[in-house]
Amino acid sequence: MRKETMQWTMGLLLCVSLFLCGCKSHYAVADVQSSRVAIDASLDAIVSQDAVKLIAPYRASVDSMMNTVLGQSEIAMNRRRPECLLGNLVAEVLRQSASRVLGKPADMGLINIGGLRADVAQGDFTVSNAFEVLPFENSLCVLTLKGADMKELMANIATRGGEGISGATLVFNSKNEVIEATVQGKPIDDNATYTIGSIDYLSEGNDGLHALPKAIKKDCPEGLTLRSLFIEYVQEQTKQGKKITSQLDGRIKIIED
Repeated sequence: MRKETMQWTMGLLLCVSLFLCGCKSHYAVADVQSSRVAIDASLDAIVSQDAVKLIAPYRASVDSMMNTVLGQSEIAMNRRRPECLLGNLVAEVLRQSASRVLGKPADMGLINIGGLRADVAQGDFTVSNAFEVLPFENSLCVLTLKGADMKELMANIATRGGEGISGATLVFNSKNEVIEATVQGKPIDDNATYTIGSIDYLSEGNDGLHALPKAIKKDCPEGLTLRSLFIEYVQEQTKQGKKITSQLDGRIKIIED
C-alpha cells in the first residue's frame, strides 16, 4: 500500500511539473529604468501623520527605556588606533567578564576598534548610548591560545595598526612589525598558554585576527552579549558611587623608523 501511495504521489508531482513547465507567460519586460534616491535629512520633511499616530504609543515606551541613565562618564572617550580610551575600557570589561567565566583572572581582553561605533561623551551614559557604542549582537568568547599563536595574534594586531587590548602591551614599527609584546607584564612564552576575553566575531578570525581560530579551547556562554556586559559594568560602577573612565598608558606604541 505504501509503495502504491508513493508511486501515485510521484506521478502527481511529475504531472504538476510538466504542467508548470508548459505554461507560458504573456508578459515580457518592455523597459527598465533606475534612479537614485538620497537617504538623508531631506526626507525628514516628509512626515506621515498617520504613521506618527500609529507609532506614538510604542515610541513613548521605547524612548522611556532608551533614555534611562545607567551612570556617568567621567571623561569623553573616543575610538582610534593605535590606542584609545574607549578601546582600553571595553577590552578591560571583556577581560573581567572572561575572568568570571574562568573562575580565575584572564590574561587579556581584546576588542576590534571597528566594533565600537560611537564615542562616549562626558556626563550621562544612557541605554541609548550603550546601543550606539555597541550596536551588534556580539557575544563574549573566552579563548585559550598557545604561546606561539599568541605571538601571531600580536602580529595580527600590529598589522591592523592596533586594537583595544587589556592586560597586554605591544610595540611595533611603521612597517607594522612587532618589536616587543608582553602579556601580564611578561614576554610571551612559546610553552605557555594564555586566556583571552574577546567576542564571537573575532574568535572566527575576522578583521584580520587569524590567530584566534587556532585556540585550543573556546567557550562562548549563551546570552552574554558584549552590550549587556558593558551595561552591567556601568551599573556596577554606579552602585559603587563611581563614574566610568579610562586612561591612555602607552600599552600600544608605534616606533617610527
